[in-house]
Amino acid sequence: MNKERTAEETPVLRVENVSKNFGNIQALKNVSLGVYPGEVLGLLGDNGAGKSTLIKIISGNFHADEGSIYLEGNRVRFDSPAESRKAGIETVYQNSEICENASVAANFFIGRELCGNVPGFRVLKERTMVGETENILSDIGIEVYSVKSKMGFLSGGQRQAIVLGRFFHWGGKVALLDEPFAALGIAESRKGLQLIRQVSGRGLPIILITHNIEHAFEVSNRFVVLRHGEVVGKGQIKDVTVDDVVSMITGAIHVAT
Repeated sequence: MNKERTAEETPVLRVENVSKNFGNIQALKNVSLGVYPGEVLGLLGDNGAGKSTLIKIISGNFHADEGSIYLEGNRVRFDSPAESRKAGIETVYQNSEICENASVAANFFIGRELCGNVPGFRVLKERTMVGETENILSDIGIEVYSVKSKMGFLSGGQRQAIVLGRFFHWGGKVALLDEPFAALGIAESRKGLQLIRQVSGRGLPIILITHNIEHAFEVSNRFVVLRHGEVVGKGQIKDVTVDDVVSMITGAIHVAT
C-alpha cells in the first residue's frame, strides 16, 4: 500500500501549478499533485481550502486561470464534465446521479444499453444486461439482493458501490471521489472503504477528497493538504500521524515541499 515512487514513473493524472481566481478571491494558488496507477491519494483540507474547486477544474466544470493538467502524460483541457468523463476521468460525488426508478442493471448499463436489431425497432437485451450485471458485481465484490431491484430501494453505501463499480468496469483511467461517505453510516462506510481498496488494488488510481482523516489514513498511500488554496503539506501517509495532518489543516505547521 505504501510503495515508494521513483522519479522515472509517470503519474496517470498530474496537476501542475494550477491557479484559479473568482473575482478578488484566489481559490487556488500554484497547486501541483499527481496520482499513480493503483494508488489512493488523499486530498485533505478544511471547508474553503480549495479541494472542490480543484476537482471541478480536473473534471471540466471550470478552467484553470494558470497551470496545466496532464492525463497519461498528455496535456488536456476539458470544456465540460462530459469531455472529462469521455477521456477516462470519472467523478463520484456524495449524491451521484442515478435513476432511482430504474433497476440496478439498467443503471449499470445507462448510456451503454445492449440492443438487438428487429426490423424497424431497437429492442433492449434486458436478460443479457441482468446476467452481465450479476457477473460483474460478483467479480468486483458488490452484493445486492437483486440487480432487478430499483436503485431507490438500495442503501446509500450500495448506491455508491454501484456507481464506483460501474466506473471501474467501463474502463476509466482515474476516479475522483468527492466526500463519497459523508452521508453514510459506519457499516456502509466500512464497505465503501473496502471497495476502494479492491478497486485500487486492480490498478485504478483514485483521488479521495474527504474531511474524515481516519478514512484517508485507512486507504491512502499519499496525501496532499490544501489550506486557503495552497498546498501546505504532502507526503507518504506512513510517515505522518493524524495529529500531524490536523496541524497542517489548521495551519499549525506547514510542510509542503
